[in-house]
Amino acid sequence: MAAPSPTARGVPTGIKMKDGYRALITLSNNTTIQLWEKQVQPPGFDGGDAIEQTTMHNDDYRTFAPRSLITLTEFSVTAAYDPGVLTAISQQVNREQTITITFTDGSTWACFGFMKSFTPQQMSEGEQPEAEITIQPTNWDPTNRVEAGPALASVTGT
Repeated sequence: MAAPSPTARGVPTGIKMKDGYRALITLSNNTTIQLWEKQVQPPGFDGGDAIEQTTMHNDDYRTFAPRSLITLTEFSVTAAYDPGVLTAISQQVNREQTITITFTDGSTWACFGFMKSFTPQQMSEGEQPEAEITIQPTNWDPTNRVEAGPALASVTGT
């Protein structure tokens, strides 16, 4: 039985983000919706649970294999909002569209998805009213009816 060989860590290329400020969310169905982002948690990638491969031929360890497909995880936005446009906000819930995150350097990350929820937070004196917004990526182009993963457009130097 062969053991895995260690691999040396290489020096990363590119430019790491130095500050979490700023990320903006654009909904293609309403690009000027009255939401003011305060915190953005971009989506992640999830490969799912491992598939057990153990058989009676294993001697010491259970063995596993990765799944074939990747899930683009849902993401969240904390935002201030204009209560005068709650109707416009409600019209975005469950509407398939392109959702774009624009990072501080101008890079964009776009995916197909929908606003899953808009939840106003508790309001209290001395604090700005906020809402928690959850975006569910679909990886499905509703116009062309095909699978379509996220698209990253980097700017020069990133």
